Amino acid sequence: MSRNVSVAERRDEGGLLETIKVIVQALVIALVIRTLLFQPFNIPSGSMIPTLLIGDYVFVSKYAYGYSNYSLPSVPYLDWRLDLFSGRVLGSQPKRGDVAVFKLPRDNETDYIKRVIGLPGDRIQMIEGRLYINGEIVPREVKPKEKHEGRDGREVEVPTYTETLPGGVAHTIIEIEGDHGYKDNTELFVVPPNNYFMMGDNRDNSTDSRFAPEEGGVGYVPSENLVGRAEIIFFSVQKDEYALAFWRWPWTVRWDRLFKPAH
Repeated sequence: MSRNVSVAERRDEGGLLETIKVIVQALVIALVIRTLLFQPFNIPSGSMIPTLLIGDYVFVSKYAYGYSNYSLPSVPYLDWRLDLFSGRVLGSQPKRGDVAVFKLPRDNETDYIKRVIGLPGDRIQMIEGRLYINGEIVPREVKPKEKHEGRDGREVEVPTYTETLPGGVAHTIIEIEGDHGYKDNTELFVVPPNNYFMMGDNRDNSTDSRFAPEEGGVGYVPSENLVGRAEIIFFSVQKDEYALAFWRWPWTVRWDRLFKPAH
């Protein structure tokens, strides 16, 4: 026996379909924005201190360097990723001094964030704590010491400098162990074509391009692995605090860091 569908039932069904339609549209818009325009990242380590702190959340512009397969959605831990093209589309070269997010070359999955120090063809070396690019020492100016967490977890005053890279980008670095830390003296690195040399601003606490992949390091970063350029800090909570614990925000949010440049 057929059943007559009431007006109220039809209205409920229409309302449910409309709700599903709105949700799907919102998800598609969010996916397009995340894939092509901006993607949020959180900072889990102290390798970019003092520029970026543990607990900072930054927006990364996906369009800054163009797009590769690493710009597209993936399913973590399942080794699944859309594979639509090779190389980069609408690509542009990073500038020296950019703070960039990239996929760690040795697994092509883990997101890392460092500063672009060496461009293709550059010769990079650390000698007694000083950075040399193409045979020239990179100038730095002494700043007042800042308090940051040392290797033992305690807060200490650390040597702090303003370093000015070729091209004019000035940024702050810290040297927890002075100019005699591990990797403050390195071999001469020659950056291969279509690759980049990355370093952290926390020079004595950054596993970066000074460390080879077989050492657990980054090594050279292929252009294809670039994800985007860090633009702005949109949220920040103190270390070991949960960003979603909104009832603690009055005490845990670093209000003075919100909307600061991420470079």
